[in-house]
Amino acid sequence: MSSNHSIEFFDKQFERQVREHELALNPFERAALPHLRGRVLDLGCGMGNLAVSAARRGCSVLALDASPAAIGHLSGVAAAEKLDIRARQTDLSHYAIDEDFDTIVSIGLLMFFDCPNARRSLADMQAHVREGGTAIVNVLVEGTTFMDMFDAGGHCLFARGELADQFARWEVLHSAFDDFEAPGARLKSFATVIARRPHGASLAE
Repeated sequence: MSSNHSIEFFDKQFERQVREHELALNPFERAALPHLRGRVLDLGCGMGNLAVSAARRGCSVLALDASPAAIGHLSGVAAAEKLDIRARQTDLSHYAIDEDFDTIVSIGLLMFFDCPNARRSLADMQAHVREGGTAIVNVLVEGTTFMDMFDAGGHCLFARGELADQFARWEVLHSAFDDFEAPGARLKSFATVIARRPHGASLAE
């Protein structure tokens, strides 16, 4: 994420989670974990709980986030446990992936970009998953009513079937919609796709 409001929102949340030792995987991370292998890129890694779990299972992880609190925490854990994690603070709204990975994860990130950047970033992820590798993507979708974490002009809610449509040429391993209650009797509605890139097939339209 790149907007100052969003970074400040999550920095405060991450600082509280560190103080209160709230380090459990969230439901989307738990669903992703069995699919992580090899070289992993975690875009918008947050606290790094998934990156840590992946590295403990033998993965090599590049973990990126815009939050200094999150990256500081993750770097400390990785150093203390001697885990194969590179944690970097990065403005992901303009980040271009420059190498290929066995697994690319983006949980709860793309909605913090404007829609052209969100779709560009998704295409960039797909282009850098190795054949036979896996993309794991989770986004907020239309119908979401909890908007406190967004800047008014700098977010993107995907159409309900849009994410699945973008993986039509992939082997979809998991596709789901999940709704969660939010403060003020509001709603967070998510789409998640876990998909394997096919061998030897062009993904171009």
